[in-house]
Amino acid sequence: MAVPPALFPACNLMSNPFLSVCLEAAELGGQSLLDWQDRFTPREKGPKDLVSQADLAAQEAIRSCILKSFPDHDFLSEEEAADRKAQGLPAISERCSEYRWIVDPLDGTTNYIHHLPGYAVSIALQRGPHIELGVVFDPLAKECFVAERGKGAKLNGKPLHSSGCNELNKALIAISFSPHVNRDSPEIKRFVEILLASQSVRRMGSAALNLCYVAAGRLDGYLGSSVSVWDVAAGLLMVEEANGKTTGLSGSPICLEKPELIAAASPALLAALIDAIADCGS
Repeated sequence: MAVPPALFPACNLMSNPFLSVCLEAAELGGQSLLDWQDRFTPREKGPKDLVSQADLAAQEAIRSCILKSFPDHDFLSEEEAADRKAQGLPAISERCSEYRWIVDPLDGTTNYIHHLPGYAVSIALQRGPHIELGVVFDPLAKECFVAERGKGAKLNGKPLHSSGCNELNKALIAISFSPHVNRDSPEIKRFVEILLASQSVRRMGSAALNLCYVAAGRLDGYLGSSVSVWDVAAGLLMVEEANGKTTGLSGSPICLEKPELIAAASPALLAALIDAIADCGS
């Protein structure tokens, strides 16, 4: 399937074959999600089974596309990790290749189930310890976010820049936490502190899109503590390449294998967010 030029007009695909394949895989995965969503309604019995089929169909479309071009690369996805855990194995397998593709075929599952906008395909390419390429594709909005290390971030070919917001009381912040969170958990405490200190708070439903929206200046910051590497790998690079800042919740480096993170539009806002949640525990 050809990559639609209207979505990616400024991408130099010839100079980066990884990007060309990544964009094609993202489009295939997004189209698969749209096709499967028409097969069920939000309230029908057993939608989770159908969503699992949608997840798997999108994953296989992405996997086939990527591994056809790069058969020796590692491939890590949310659905694959779930299968490994069900077999009693570590969710993330050991690396065999210098390159690893990190894929979430459907980030924003609850939104997807309810036919609510705000879900996406997320694909990142990791080389050694670093994320080198990230693509997040929202098939409903027809928005494709692309980041290449050292080359900036773009939305449908147009450069992205974070808002540059410096003050927490003027900031719009997104927060994500576990759907089964306890009343007295640190996640709820962080939510309350940010709610009181910021201009406003949103819980959007997709970590990948939250990070892209920080990169695009739609959000000023994002806190995520119940996320996985496939949710955020592409989006973290997006923020960094759009002049945003990222860190762990305490200001320490982010551990990709078990990410807990803050993304912000500026160093000053990042520091304010870290300070605001300092007494909330972990």
